[in-house]
Amino acid sequence: MAKISVVTPERFSKGLEYWEWFDLIKVNKDRFQQWYDGCHIKDEDVQALKDLMNLQDGPTKILALAEDWCPDVVRGMPVIARIAEATGLDLKVFPRDQHQDMADEFLMRGEFRSIPTFVFYTRDHKYLGHWVERPEKANADMRAITDELNRTMSDKSDQEKSVARRQRTEGLWGEWQQETVLEIRQLLSKS
Repeated sequence: MAKISVVTPERFSKGLEYWEWFDLIKVNKDRFQQWYDGCHIKDEDVQALKDLMNLQDGPTKILALAEDWCPDVVRGMPVIARIAEATGLDLKVFPRDQHQDMADEFLMRGEFRSIPTFVFYTRDHKYLGHWVERPEKANADMRAITDELNRTMSDKSDQEKSVARRQRTEGLWGEWQQETVLEIRQLLSKS
């Protein structure tokens, strides 16, 4: 028997619109705005997502779990907001720390409450799939950068390495935003 979701249609409907959530965030507001302003969804991606939405059991709703202090959320939430705006998908945002039962339903690798988490549903609230944290390319890039910095900065402190890693990875965020869109398209194409 399938597990019953804690995300009922009624509970989904009580989520925040993106800009309602944005108005409540306490940190990184300027960075969220910067990454929102710089995020552009390609026309072919918008059309592909709209085509999926037009299928009988296509996506119509997105639940997002997020917290404003998380760098992955700073990069990822503007992407999902732009996708929702461009396609008409109904996006509802829930602060993860206030909705841990939701986070527990969509754990990364079955054990981590990673964010952002984007959960996709049909019009009838049938679960289609979920996407968590960052695109696989970002994970690969981060591993490569960390390995390189550990080799080239072996005499530096962890804090100095962390600053260098942040500078290097932020330069890739725009590319990672596009990879997020592609991975979401792939996820929804398989559901």
